Amino acid sequence: MFQPMNNPVRSSPSSAATVAPSQGDEARWRAVCERAQNDSFVFAVRSTGIYCRPSCPARRPLRDNVRFFDDCGAARAAGFRACKRCDPDGDSLQARHRALVLRACEALAASEVSPSLDELAQQAGLSRYHFHRVFKQAVGMTPHAYGRALRAQRVAQVLGETASVTDALYAAGFNAPSRFYEGAAGLLGMAPALARRGAPGETIRHAMVDSPLGPMLVAATARGVCAVEFGDSAEALLQGLGQRYRAANLVEGDAQFAAWVQQILQHLSEPAQAAALPLDVRGTAFQQQVWRALQQIPLGTTLSYTELAERLGKPQAVRAVARACATNEVAVLVPCHRVLRQDGQLAGYRWGLSRKAELLRREAAANPQQDEDE
Repeated sequence: MFQPMNNPVRSSPSSAATVAPSQGDEARWRAVCERAQNDSFVFAVRSTGIYCRPSCPARRPLRDNVRFFDDCGAARAAGFRACKRCDPDGDSLQARHRALVLRACEALAASEVSPSLDELAQQAGLSRYHFHRVFKQAVGMTPHAYGRALRAQRVAQVLGETASVTDALYAAGFNAPSRFYEGAAGLLGMAPALARRGAPGETIRHAMVDSPLGPMLVAATARGVCAVEFGDSAEALLQGLGQRYRAANLVEGDAQFAAWVQQILQHLSEPAQAAALPLDVRGTAFQQQVWRALQQIPLGTTLSYTELAERLGKPQAVRAVARACATNEVAVLVPCHRVLRQDGQLAGYRWGLSRKAELLRREAAANPQQDEDE
């Protein structure tokens, strides 16, 4: 990112145009005409001596007066000065939005009573509708849902420290128990009292089947699938399930559950056949953000951990994103296998890199469009 110059040296804009071949001038001109949010280049106008972003709202110049540069430094070196309207030397619109969303997330995390949407939008300097859209695009959920998830996370943290669930709810920032119980299942995945005592009486249906990737365990609560795991032995998988839900009632799956298992098996054999099943995933607000983002990665494509962190508007949280991927207990349905290292190498799959490679191979074979695009 180039910093603004307080006293740029004015010189006559050079008449010799030097444009890197990374992008054709006509494509760049179309971006200028469409006022595209594109920060990969700037354009300069000979008649005014000014360079701008493609998205600049100023009056469109004549095509013959326009030159294109790969960055602001090249435009300044040619004698042009920065436009005061679009501020090409400043942060990009995307970066400004990320900063605004991060500030809003920090405000939600720091407040016992979540700020209203109007308050957050006013703080960001955006309209209510625009802020809501920007926040949801960056985080994957609305500000209201994010605030509720944060408070639910606080409930989970203090359930074991307080004398009652009600005390925990007030300590977490809920102004009335009813406000929490309205959406408790979606926030904690189980009733709060059960979460506090280790889920006694919770019924977990499960099944052990052979899959193309070896023994596969599928488990579900009344709300949805809570585990899809692969292993080298059925005994080890069942033992792990019993330890995780040691206070729950583990039962063999019924006919409806068997149909869910068949959907997962079909998806493994034919990845294009998506398994649209309800999930009961339990994690922190940040983990749930990451898991939602994973579900948005298209079949046959991959992202790096860095790219995933950037999609969440948290480019510095690469390690935290990787840890959230590693804690995913629902293989395939939450496709953490679609995330790779920055160099494209396989890493970080709790069920083994060979299974990760096989899943990616199957998905690539089921998505020929990807090969055509490449």
